[in-house]
Amino acid sequence: MASNIESHAKDFSLGLQHVLAMYAGAVIVPLIVGNAIGLTPVQLTYLIAIDIMMCGVATILQVWKNKFSGIGLPVVLGCTFTAVGPIINIANTYSVQSVYGAILVSGLLVVVIAPIFSKLIRFFPPVVTGTVVTVIGITLMPVAFNDLAGGQGAEDFGAPINLFLGFSTLIIILIILKFAKGFFGSIAILSGIIAGTVLSSFFGLVDFKPILDASWLHLPHVFYFGTPEFHILPILTMTLVAMVSLVESTGVYFALGEITKKEIKGEDLKRGYRAEGIAIVLGGLVNAFPYTTFSQNVGLIQISGVRRNKIIYIAGLMLIILGLVPKIAALTLTIPGPVLGGAMIAMFGMVISAGIKMLSRIDLNQQSNMLIVAVSVGMGLGVTVVPDLFSALPENLSVITSSGIVMGSSTAILLNAVFNFRSIVNARDF
Repeated sequence: MASNIESHAKDFSLGLQHVLAMYAGAVIVPLIVGNAIGLTPVQLTYLIAIDIMMCGVATILQVWKNKFSGIGLPVVLGCTFTAVGPIINIANTYSVQSVYGAILVSGLLVVVIAPIFSKLIRFFPPVVTGTVVTVIGITLMPVAFNDLAGGQGAEDFGAPINLFLGFSTLIIILIILKFAKGFFGSIAILSGIIAGTVLSSFFGLVDFKPILDASWLHLPHVFYFGTPEFHILPILTMTLVAMVSLVESTGVYFALGEITKKEIKGEDLKRGYRAEGIAIVLGGLVNAFPYTTFSQNVGLIQISGVRRNKIIYIAGLMLIILGLVPKIAALTLTIPGPVLGGAMIAMFGMVISAGIKMLSRIDLNQQSNMLIVAVSVGMGLGVTVVPDLFSALPENLSVITSSGIVMGSSTAILLNAVFNFRSIVNARDF
């Protein structure tokens, strides 16, 4: 009996660790969108709660492998950052209802084209997938450092106390990973976040007001913002966002395949894409967001060494409960940004390491492979550090040009097609 309780407690801790790893990224999207399109506090509360709940639903759909959908890997889904700009633009140009009409159609299209898109696996040899995973980790690192410094645009950005708390959290995580064994080593991230939050409380930086203000129960509401509207340009825009998310997810699938020692085939990708499309449709029905795989959780799996799908199911159920009970969800909002930033450095760094590990298996003596990696990583990093590089181009292209992940991934796919055209043509279908 005692051993069962201890086992359940360990599983709970591992699931909570995944929730904490992705929670900030999941919450920030509805916060940005809601404030930008002028939602009321009540509407914004709904948007955040339903988004968290649907992250859990989308995650379970993806982990649950069946004949029709589900990649069956320990993957966590959250709302995609790629959709933020387009959603704000559509809402302000057309209407909020147009946003969700476009999301619904784009999700259905993903489900329909999944078999076709999965055939494109020939465009993702190790030189591409390794590069994409590396680019994902590199381009996410500024997010970690911005949080560590106090949050982009914050008045106390870069304040010594923020740097102290962020790097202290990172150091605690490293110490735990170095000296802890077994289970305690696997929850190094969670332990570091808890320790960092406790440390922050001594400086008065832990705010419990979100817990007091949050309600106890928040149920989903179909078409909360009204009946969806359908316009061609918003539909095309959100479909492009969905395609971009599929490219990002493909890199994550291959990274997880590498970590879990599972070969990813076309059939696996097809089920994964379908699950993502279904999640997008369900999100559109209750006025949530498009979903994609979260890379920080890949880094967490790499660090913890725990690769069981059961843990992700637990994390998914936690997210659903958090979405239904905002009072509990608000607990995670008490974690200071610098603490999360310190933890993210370790997690995103492990994503980079996973990409480098994949690249180590290709022949880098071939100049073509060297060029693919060099230019693609350069493009991804360049767009990330100089975000206004393509600002003079039409705004509709910003879905592609504003994302370092998208630019780096697209460059890798394109250059591989140019340099290795014959290999792609001769590759077998799955």
